[in-house]
Amino acid sequence: MDFLEVVKTRRSIRRYRSDPVSDEIIHQLIDAARHAPSADNIQPWEFIVVRNKQVKEKLSQTHAWSYFVKDAPVCIVALGDERRSPSYFAVDTTCAIQNLLLTVHSLGLGACWAAVYDPHNSSYEKHVRTTLNVPSHLRIIAMIPIGYPDEKAGLRTHREIDEILHFDNY
Repeated sequence: MDFLEVVKTRRSIRRYRSDPVSDEIIHQLIDAARHAPSADNIQPWEFIVVRNKQVKEKLSQTHAWSYFVKDAPVCIVALGDERRSPSYFAVDTTCAIQNLLLTVHSLGLGACWAAVYDPHNSSYEKHVRTTLNVPSHLRIIAMIPIGYPDEKAGLRTHREIDEILHFDNY
């Protein structure tokens, strides 16, 4: 797939076939994620790969929008190291997640990120931290369930370019 086609056709997939996702694919996804830009090239991200059904079930209870985690063959949890990058860990890790999501789609798989990090509500992070035994200096940014799609996501509308684009000033 051409890169712009990957960007324009990626959709959030919440239903997955039971087919396993190979270690080789997981390595490709993390390799793509680690090539994301980061402030001062600090690369404050780490990832936990979860395949255990009971653990995915518990993660799916993080909040109302994470229910589909339990049904994915694999869930990658993206962490941002607050010690390595106190100001930019969340933004940098989100860049890595976007690389991962685009790579998922380019390989014919589906994913949908379930945000966890919320600077105003730490209960989601506490749930995931306890479930996965994540050290306190690592912030949980998101869970990304991944699998072969068992649904076809519909087309999405996007704001018009003229509505969001400004030259030289607002």
